[in-house]
Amino acid sequence: MNQEIALDEMTRRGEMVRSPFDMSPEEFAAWKIQVQIDAREYLFSIGQPYVTYKDGIYVAEFSDGRVVRID
Repeated sequence: MNQEIALDEMTRRGEMVRSPFDMSPEEFAAWKIQVQIDAREYLFSIGQPYVTYKDGIYVAEFSDGRVVRID
């Protein structure tokens, strides 16, 4: 039951219009915030937690609002 999967089916294309290197500081700051929001929403949509590093510790935020420290 070995089935080949096409590369384009395994990758997800982004929606970037401009390179971050070509953005003004204000555009870059807004883009950086939006990327984090998009990642969080995507992870929640597939049932995964959003993991971040805050105040020297890793925390996992779940879609139900729970925040768990990861040791």
